[in-house]
Amino acid sequence: MAVAALLMTLIVAARYLLVSGSLAWLTHRTGHARAVRAAQVRAEIRWSLLSAAIYGIPAGLTFWAWKHRALTQLYLDPRAHPIWWLPVSIIVYLFLHDSWFYFTHRLMHTPTLFRLVHAVHHRSRPPTAWAAMSFHPYEAISGAILLPALAWIIPIHFGALGIILLIASLMGTTNHMGWEFLPRRLADSGIISAAHHELHHRDYRCNYGLYFRFWDRLLGTDKGIAHDMLRN
Repeated sequence: MAVAALLMTLIVAARYLLVSGSLAWLTHRTGHARAVRAAQVRAEIRWSLLSAAIYGIPAGLTFWAWKHRALTQLYLDPRAHPIWWLPVSIIVYLFLHDSWFYFTHRLMHTPTLFRLVHAVHHRSRPPTAWAAMSFHPYEAISGAILLPALAWIIPIHFGALGIILLIASLMGTTNHMGWEFLPRRLADSGIISAAHHELHHRDYRCNYGLYFRFWDRLLGTDKGIAHDMLRN
């Protein structure tokens, strides 16, 4: 099990370095880089790599349980469940992940938890592509447990899970890189965009979602988007 946890830690860390590094390079390449201190970027990377280790433990446990004990709902054979379940499972997982993130994220903004835990993430002023996983260990634990836990109770094909992790990595990074690459109609739609999450980092008391604006709109915490970031 320890080997599985180490392997998953390395995978999560490599995924972070690849995605955040690529988008940080693209940010500079396209002239969108904002003035930040090198010390801030170094801190973002340090916290993120620590988070990668924390994410790797429940992921490794789940992988080990699937491989050695067949205890999870992970599967490789697409015929193990109806084929329509493949796309539906992605939607279900994304919605549940988004819901978990919204409510835990909003909880992190209560004064005590913000001061003790979530302030680490908001030290990135302004955030960069490297800040996607820059969390205090306690916050990293809250983010690390949901997807592995779901894999124990809701069937998910490895390919579908890979798509979910790719979406999580890309959106977690693009929403912090400080510029909007989506056209206006998508940036201000029902999904979380860089312009939407930027307002969260400016205001702190709004726009808590991860993938969708559903809970923000339903519960009155949606304050729209940063229109100064729109490109067209």
